[in-house]
Parts: sequence; C-alpha cells; structure tokens
Amino acid sequence: MDWDRICGNWTHWKGRVRERWGKLTDNELSAIAGRRDQLIGAIQKSYGLSRDEVERQLRNWERTVGVEEFDAEDIVLDDVDAGRPANGRSK
Repeated sequence: MDWDRICGNWTHWKGRVRERWGKLTDNELSAIAGRRDQLIGAIQKSYGLSRDEVERQLRNWERTVGVEEFDAEDIVLDDVDAGRPANGRSK
C-alpha cells in the first residue's frame, strides 16, 4: 500500500491502525493525521520498541492492508482464473 493513499484517507485508515496497535489512543491517531514519522514515534513510545522494529512492523502492516483492499473476485491468481488455459495459449 502506498503511504500517500493511507495519509490521504487517514480517517478510514486510523481505525485499521488502531486494530493493529491498540495502545494508541484516538487523540494520538487524530494528532498523527497520517504522518508516518509521527505514527512511528507514537508506536515506539507506546510499545517501547526500537525504530527499526516499528519500521518492520509498519512495512508488514502496509503489505497486509494492501492485499486486503482487493475483493477475492478481483484477484486473478493465474491464467486459468482469467478464463485462459494455464499454458497461455489461446483455445
């Protein structure tokens, strides 16, 4: 997930952030307002983690929410799902 998309729609995403890092308060999340560095600092403070660890967790979370944004029927896993034979040749 592109952080610009998260920042641009922070109202939606701050609930998802709160699900992952539940120690963060609504006031903290509102003050963070989508700023990634501010979020990292708040997570560090609340959980007593190193910046590197918070960066790792945040990258993993970003990847996870990026995948969850798609409905299952929107994801094509291979050529067979797209109605084409698996070998890529036309019928």
